[in-house]
Amino acid sequence: MKFEDKVIDIPDTLPMLPVRDIVVFPYMILPLYVGRESSILAVEEALAKNRLIFLSSQKDISEENPKEGTIYQVGTIAMIMRMRKLPDGRVKVLIQGISKGTILSYQKSEPYFEVKCEKLPEAPVPGNPIEFEAMIRTAKEQLEKIIALGRMLSPDILLVLDDVTDPGRMADLIASNLGLKVSDAQKVLETHDPKQRLALVNEILTNELEVLQMQAKIRSQAKDEMSKSQREYFLREQMRAIKNELGDSDSRSDDADELRERIKNRGMPEPVLAEALKQLGRLEKMHPDASEASMVRTYLDWLTDLPWNISSEDILDIENARQILDNDHYDLHKAKERILEFLAVRKLKNKDLRGPILCFAGPPGVGKTSLGKSIAKAMGREYFRLSLGGVKDEAEIRGHRRTYVGAMPGKIVQALKAVKTNNPVIVLDEIDKLGSDFRGDPSAAMLEVLDPEQNSTFRDNYLNVDFDLSNALFIATANVVENIPSALRDRMELIHISGYTENDKLLIAKKHIVHKQIAQNGITTEHVEFTDAGLKALIAGYTREAGVRNLEREIGAVCRKVAKKVVTGDESKSLVTGENVHEFLGAPRFLRDEKQNDSQVGIVTGLAWTQVGGEILYIEALKMKGKGGLILTGQLGDVMKESAKAALSYSRAHATELGIDEDVFENTEIHIHLPAGGIPKDGPSAGIALTTAIVSLLTNTPVRMDLAMTGEVTLAGRVLPIGGVREKALAALNHGITNVVLPLANQKDLADIPEEFKTQMKFIFVENVDEVIAVVFDKTASKKSGSTPKASKKNRLPRAAAA
Repeated sequence: MKFEDKVIDIPDTLPMLPVRDIVVFPYMILPLYVGRESSILAVEEALAKNRLIFLSSQKDISEENPKEGTIYQVGTIAMIMRMRKLPDGRVKVLIQGISKGTILSYQKSEPYFEVKCEKLPEAPVPGNPIEFEAMIRTAKEQLEKIIALGRMLSPDILLVLDDVTDPGRMADLIASNLGLKVSDAQKVLETHDPKQRLALVNEILTNELEVLQMQAKIRSQAKDEMSKSQREYFLREQMRAIKNELGDSDSRSDDADELRERIKNRGMPEPVLAEALKQLGRLEKMHPDASEASMVRTYLDWLTDLPWNISSEDILDIENARQILDNDHYDLHKAKERILEFLAVRKLKNKDLRGPILCFAGPPGVGKTSLGKSIAKAMGREYFRLSLGGVKDEAEIRGHRRTYVGAMPGKIVQALKAVKTNNPVIVLDEIDKLGSDFRGDPSAAMLEVLDPEQNSTFRDNYLNVDFDLSNALFIATANVVENIPSALRDRMELIHISGYTENDKLLIAKKHIVHKQIAQNGITTEHVEFTDAGLKALIAGYTREAGVRNLEREIGAVCRKVAKKVVTGDESKSLVTGENVHEFLGAPRFLRDEKQNDSQVGIVTGLAWTQVGGEILYIEALKMKGKGGLILTGQLGDVMKESAKAALSYSRAHATELGIDEDVFENTEIHIHLPAGGIPKDGPSAGIALTTAIVSLLTNTPVRMDLAMTGEVTLAGRVLPIGGVREKALAALNHGITNVVLPLANQKDLADIPEEFKTQMKFIFVENVDEVIAVVFDKTASKKSGSTPKASKKNRLPRAAAA
């Protein structure tokens, strides 16, 4: 129906229906739900007469019973097209606006409103039609943009607008479909002039378009930083973008303030503090669900957990420290003295004292690692052990860069976080087992850690800030020093820890191991007793090591046998002696070479050093008819083979002086053998023993059975120094040999031999082979055989030392 084509007679008074949250415009068709009793009566009154009703909006939509002063004066005269009563008592009416109207006066307000009204005719269209056409087009274009930006409007509104040429009508149509606030829509309704009304609508469209464009911008910003599937994240980003546009940043103040307080209270150096606050500023600008935010937060947690200025107080009581070290470990005097020296200097110079960087080198099981723990206990410092065996990645030491997923600091920084002090004792266990591959060389990374001039500014790749390691005491342990790169070895103070002798092991077993194993296996000293002879038999027959690990296992095995015996009801005391130790552990696993009872031709007692201690080494020489030559057997290494050749060459060159027939070298083949062929043997220290064996063989002179020897020999006949004097001498003593021939240059090494053993032995020092020949042969047996090697004119008497 087109009301402009049909004249409707509008009476002076009409029932009035106050409407909430909407403004009804002329020509607008919409349903209304009427629930107030007075409003329902007004609708019924209109239906009873001419179906006309006056619609006017409330100024306050929350007011349940509006008064005359709370209702707008200008409204719309409308016709009720249809009415339907709902089950809940409300009434649904379909109305259509006819014309604007204004309330002249209220005729009554009870039981419903009735007003005297006046129709407001549409004002004529003044001015330039081209201007109106431009305004109409502008309104249409803006409405199209609004629809394109996602504003939900009636799909037919653009088609309807194409047929509208009246500016006032177009303004009303657009305003009725925009869903404006009541105050804005009422302002459009009350504007009588069509030009002004359309201009007002254009202004509203412009504002609406700006809002929609801002929403689109916010959505775009949010979508760039989120996954499409994360709806919650999208909503949070929208809120953040809105706050940023308003100038109100989202700082998540509580969490950030707490983190800032932790950073300021950790005592960080100025550069570290600046970096931490910089990263905190970045974190505050990030969304908490962003992946980088968790990385930055983890980084800040690491910075705040490190002990930048937290140090433990050193115990500077040297006597107490000495007692702790002695109680925990037997021997190891050099290592203990070095720690006591450090404590003494620390007591005199309390500031600017860098921790020493030590390396305990020695065979397995001698107590290198546990000594580090005892040192920490004696000094009152925290202890941490880093196992470096098999580490091949440089990042294990220096950390990963934060750009990698799952990045974390290196082992050094992790150790400092764990101990919570910046001056712990850190044991770098098995530093000689470091490897290298395509991921880098960790031994090169250790150069900075173990350099006293550099580690005060150690920089972990993850932290990317300097940390002072100079307060920490680093103790490295190694089995084979030669496997450590020279540059790294140069940065450490090497302290060699020799393997324990059988006497050392006996004392260690009596003082530490026996009591420990008895307690661990649930028995007491009332159930078992180890005699010295029993422990010696156990050490000699069931262990072959430099340390005491296997010894502890074997003593533990004996204790378990006793525990089983006690549980089965036999609580009699078990006495472990040299004669019955096999009843607990079975047959001996290792058999010792027995000392020779008689002096023999071509058989010499040499001395050898192994990682498990010293050993005697029998060298046997045999001659046979042949075309000359030398046969070497016993799995000898290249160095030992060369020593044998040098010994033969010396004997041949000095045959006349030694009393050897020179023709024997052309007609005799010499075979030298070292028993225990399954064990590899190498080294130059058997030189004088090989020379003695050859001279004894070719002169048919027996070698003393009560004498052992060691030393390197040259072609000129000089005797050069060797290593392992302590171990070799004690090995000879354990086999009942008390006379030992040593190079003169090794006289200084007697200081390493315990005094209690040194007094039982006689050491003969020599400088050349002539001095060796003068003492090694059995004079009594030589007289019987009728042949004695001659001494050189240059021969000097050997130097004997009976300590």
